[in-house]
Amino acid sequence: MQVIEMSAEDVAAALEAGTITLVDVREDNEYAHEHIAGAVHMPLSRFDLAALPDDPEKPVVFHCHIGGRSARAVMFCAQQGLPIDSHLSGGIDAWKAAGLPVVRG
Repeated sequence: MQVIEMSAEDVAAALEAGTITLVDVREDNEYAHEHIAGAVHMPLSRFDLAALPDDPEKPVVFHCHIGGRSARAVMFCAQQGLPIDSHLSGGIDAWKAAGLPVVRG
């Protein structure tokens, strides 16, 4: 399984178009500090496959702080047979570096 690394700009465009569901797998304190508007919060430490959004029209894209946990979430989904293969390359750090807005605590 190949992990698709989406750029911050591509994720932002897809979010604005409503064509993806962005899932933030960072921990509660990280999400509370800052997050991307519209992201669904599902910490990787309490990851529940049954709770993942399931809209065939809006594939899930994971994100975390710099990309490691979101890539692990993609691999975990692949091991469970779920067709989720994308994450935000560089995580929320790449998002901010691209000048995109975050919601602060």
